[in-house]
Amino acid sequence: MKKTLVILASTLAMSGAFAQTAAPASAAAPAPASGAARYEQRVEQRITYLHTQLKITPQQEPQWKTFADVMRTNGETMSGLYEQRMANPDRSALDDMKQYSAIATAHADGTKKLLDAFEPLYTSLSPDQKKLADTTFRHPSRAEGHHGGKGKKKAAPADETVKP
Repeated sequence: MKKTLVILASTLAMSGAFAQTAAPASAAAPAPASGAARYEQRVEQRITYLHTQLKITPQQEPQWKTFADVMRTNGETMSGLYEQRMANPDRSALDDMKQYSAIATAHADGTKKLLDAFEPLYTSLSPDQKKLADTTFRHPSRAEGHHGGKGKKKAAPADETVKP
């Protein structure tokens, strides 16, 4: 069971690399009470962070809106599946595997939808914005110390763009 929870936590942390990483601490607000609300807040923080980091222009807003909406939908889906999973700690091994399968399937489907929404946005970016996107999405765990990096956060070099 403990191993399954670790795998689940890893899956949730990686679900939609764009959407599920936390925003920088400076953008953090007090967390709402429920897990779903906290999850949605992290998605919104991530959307705001990426919008600023990528320097989205008014002309790119339609593509950005599509991308951000997919991030929100993916976040709601994963949050709902996680809440369902946590609501029944006494599930059977079969039910546990079914729930894990549903989460993995939703993660794969959400990642495909995110890619489909990101491609037109990326295409619309200027060469400088593409460099920012490439840097921002390449190593998301390095700058924020998430994805299992408890207490092992490495500082980004001073000349490197802060990555999500």
